[in-house]
Amino acid sequence: PHQTPGETARSCTFCGRKKGPGTGGPPRGESSTASGWPPRLPFPLLSPNRLGNEINEVPFFDIQLPYELALKIFQHLGRTELGRCAQVSRTWKVLAEDQVLWYRLCQQEGYLPDTNISDCPCWKLVFQDCRGKEQTLRINWKNRIGAVSQLQYELGKVLCDVHSCDGVVIAGYTSGDVKLWDTRTWNYTAPVLEPMHGAAEPGPQPHVSFVRINSSLAVAAYEDGKCLLNLWLLLTGRDPIHRYQHNQRIQALALGLEGTTVATASGFEVKMEGPNDKGYWETAAQFEIQKLVNFLCLVPDVFGCPVAVAAAEDVVYLLKAGDQGRVLHSVYGQPVTCLDISASEAAFGVKGFGWLVNETNKILLYNLETKQCLTELGSLLGDFTCVNIQDSPPAMLVAGNRDRRVRVYDLRKSKSLCSLYAHQLGVSAVQMDDWKIVSGGEEGLICVWDQRMGTKLWEMHARHPVRHIRFNTHSLITANIPDEKSPRGASIMDDDLTAHRRHRGIIYAYEFSVDQLAPESIIPICRSSYNEVTGYNYNIGLAVPYDNV
Repeated sequence: PHQTPGETARSCTFCGRKKGPGTGGPPRGESSTASGWPPRLPFPLLSPNRLGNEINEVPFFDIQLPYELALKIFQHLGRTELGRCAQVSRTWKVLAEDQVLWYRLCQQEGYLPDTNISDCPCWKLVFQDCRGKEQTLRINWKNRIGAVSQLQYELGKVLCDVHSCDGVVIAGYTSGDVKLWDTRTWNYTAPVLEPMHGAAEPGPQPHVSFVRINSSLAVAAYEDGKCLLNLWLLLTGRDPIHRYQHNQRIQALALGLEGTTVATASGFEVKMEGPNDKGYWETAAQFEIQKLVNFLCLVPDVFGCPVAVAAAEDVVYLLKAGDQGRVLHSVYGQPVTCLDISASEAAFGVKGFGWLVNETNKILLYNLETKQCLTELGSLLGDFTCVNIQDSPPAMLVAGNRDRRVRVYDLRKSKSLCSLYAHQLGVSAVQMDDWKIVSGGEEGLICVWDQRMGTKLWEMHARHPVRHIRFNTHSLITANIPDEKSPRGASIMDDDLTAHRRHRGIIYAYEFSVDQLAPESIIPICRSSYNEVTGYNYNIGLAVPYDNV
């Protein structure tokens, strides 16, 4: 392969080089000049008569390999092995710190995925910096170190629904307003997304029933006789780009992680809408089913015709545009209690027959390609209230149950890996990654768990059930949404434009990537002389009795 002149000169210094025991140069009588191409690197070979003496002497380097071949061998090593190889000799150090190796490690760990190898002068330092930030984030998560803010909109009255994507939060209220926040920038002014021009009518506005958002689109469904659906393009501003309505109440709304396809369920009809090649919105598919839909999801990472999974009482349908709806699962008398999907699988909880011991509540995992049941998880007396497979690590699944426990399942086994007693009134929302679990309960409690230890790291409480949880490596979004949209004593005809804060519900945004408060912002009497604060400080700068008085 083509190399720069600097790389050629560096490689040629390795040619024909052998290392004697305890010396840094070639053996006596041999030349260290280049003997040809390709360059060769010395690799150690232990002879049988030297095995007993290898502790006291450095073994001979009797094998030479081309630099390219040695690089291919080193590509199978991890960061720990590369560090050990760098301590063998100067030659091995140069090879173990090669840009290609550390760029490959950065890509495998997910650090700077959209960069090229020529973008950074030293990928080893980039790897160390990213890993240090990752460890700091984990410490901040465990100790609840960071910033927390409340996303409130007093004029919206009671919170109806919340959704988030990549730090952007959308919320719908009983006043009919749809609010948008971008938690990635703390000085961001949250706009109110306007309805269609001319849509405002005298009298109270309809409640917002569902909101969804992805990287480019925001959707809101309204609770009124017209069953309106407004869509906003996040790049164009506050005015909607499309609006359509159903004849009956909208029971479920789905928006994919990417793309612009929107799926709605109203009555016995499931409709998929999306823009065509010219940018005009049209109905991509429409399905008639026999029962009312309870849950609806769009399958991610599908190119071409959109695919949706709908759960209607005790039947699960696989709906693909351009094809007839197919029944994925159907057992009479066993309704579906929760649903989540990944790119290739669908996981849903089913309620068993109460009078049969063998027919208990389970989670069924189906393959969307073969339409076959892969495994049955659980077998519990309590109903499964939430399940998350889309955000879980590969071959993992986390679920919440009405029996107050959060369970983590390995899809290759039938038993749970861990079971956490979490919430007194049942689990309402849950998400996990490779080391932690975040769960929310009907009593309003948010719990963060260490998966390996099975212990609770910290918790936060607010009024009303937790209906939304979404986190990434550095942030957490939670929403406590009231079940009662028209609280007792509050009438829509009241002159007061706001609701009491105990009836509103609340959205919390946690940011764990920020450092602790700067020492200059704390008065001198409260400054600790320690460089690092440990334990559950809850962002309190005072650390008695070790203050500088």
